[in-house]
Amino acid sequence: MLDSAPSTEKLLEVNNIEVIYNHVILVLKGVSLHVPKGGIVALLGGNGAGKTTTLKAISGLLKSERGDITKGSVSYRGADLAGRDPADLVRSGVIQVMEGRHCFEHLTVEENLLTGAYTRKDGKGAIAADLEMVYDYFPRIKERRKSLAGYTSGGEQQMVAMGRALMSRPETVLLDEPSMGLAPQLVEQIFEIVKKINEEQGVTILLAEQNTNVALRYAHYGYILESGRVVMDGPAAELRENPDVKEFYLGMSDEGRKSFRDVRSYRRRKRWLS
Repeated sequence: MLDSAPSTEKLLEVNNIEVIYNHVILVLKGVSLHVPKGGIVALLGGNGAGKTTTLKAISGLLKSERGDITKGSVSYRGADLAGRDPADLVRSGVIQVMEGRHCFEHLTVEENLLTGAYTRKDGKGAIAADLEMVYDYFPRIKERRKSLAGYTSGGEQQMVAMGRALMSRPETVLLDEPSMGLAPQLVEQIFEIVKKINEEQGVTILLAEQNTNVALRYAHYGYILESGRVVMDGPAAELRENPDVKEFYLGMSDEGRKSFRDVRSYRRRKRWLS
């Protein structure tokens, strides 16, 4: 799906991190990954695999849920992110689009978008130009710009959340479950926009996604998490053709398509978790 290759420069590096909630619950167990500048990297796996926790470990949002990185490190452009305030990270160009969209329901669509520019110091003209850029990417929300965000559809709220992130002029976006609760046609539309933003604006994207089939068609590289561990990684095109990925995540095997119920009943290969 993607023609342009990302840079070889490592923008974001996660090195062997462990995350514990409430000083007791071990959620991530030695997760390592890197995101190259200009790339789209997919973090894949089922519900509870640790995808959202990984994103929050990067963005500094673990503390709000009594989570801590107890081992390993997270760095951005070579600088350690330990202890960094999430707002400071946004000013540095890293922003997370939370799972579930999280719009300000009592504000209009346009007011929601403008909150994304709160930390900017480059003047009203630049902000107005970026607002038009966002509307170019998301014409549906331009039509709804005066509507209260709480009265828009799930797909429109996802577009608002992504547009709000763009208004901060990010270098890197952490995108959590963009397909959640959306119709298949709308999922394709959202991922097409992600691809355009990556190619046209040069925004680096790390996305957590359960929809492995769609994510691997748009990403350059993928990591698969199970029970808080990376069990497989590689170029997206190779993962799409990998028989294990086909069987366990795409519902396919050499015998053809299998139902989700059948696939989940298989015992996973022990070498994945060794």
